[in-house]
Amino acid sequence: MSSLTSTASRTAPRAAALAAEYCVGVVGATEKGRLQIHSGGVQAWARRALSCLLEPRAGDTVACMRVAPDEWWVTAVLQREDDHAPHLLSLRGDTTLQIEHGRLAVRAPDLSLRADDALELAASQARLAVETGEVMGRQLRVSAGVLKLVGSVLSSVMDRVQHFSHHYLRRTEGLDRVHATHLDCEAEQLLRLSGEHALVNGEKLVKARGGQIHFG
Repeated sequence: MSSLTSTASRTAPRAAALAAEYCVGVVGATEKGRLQIHSGGVQAWARRALSCLLEPRAGDTVACMRVAPDEWWVTAVLQREDDHAPHLLSLRGDTTLQIEHGRLAVRAPDLSLRADDALELAASQARLAVETGEVMGRQLRVSAGVLKLVGSVLSSVMDRVQHFSHHYLRRTEGLDRVHATHLDCEAEQLLRLSGEHALVNGEKLVKARGGQIHFG
């Protein structure tokens, strides 16, 4: 029985591969995701193959493949006459670029990243080095276990600043000056002011009040 099956499998006709014709053409126009191709005296409508990442434009020289009388595909863009025309790499649906056992580097004179909904960056370590930088946004929130800022000049302009901490230590080697319309310092237990020279100047009134007042 097995010998009959083996003989039958050897004598069974093999399915013929689908034939395809290749040609080179020029894109004439685009309409609803289709491309009008001119190749010699032949004119046909084709679709861009999924592997052809570069979006063809009118006037581009492209490589085409015909798999049926009315089924043409643009497989690659061979040449673009206008070297200054922008290039568009286009894909539909969710896309992932995966690099295994290597590094990915993107270099350009100007680099722009834009996301209409959300932009997410996740890494064990991240480093950003710029000559000048600017961050703009309606709301900005930073959460970190340890935050350290090192620089020569820090300038901030805020309508309102609210700060809360369990311990707050500040040291200034030079001048430390606060200018305000009203200045209120309150301590629940102890308020201590110490200096080699202490000056209290009230243009109209200086008032001290307490259960006990000691001088000297």
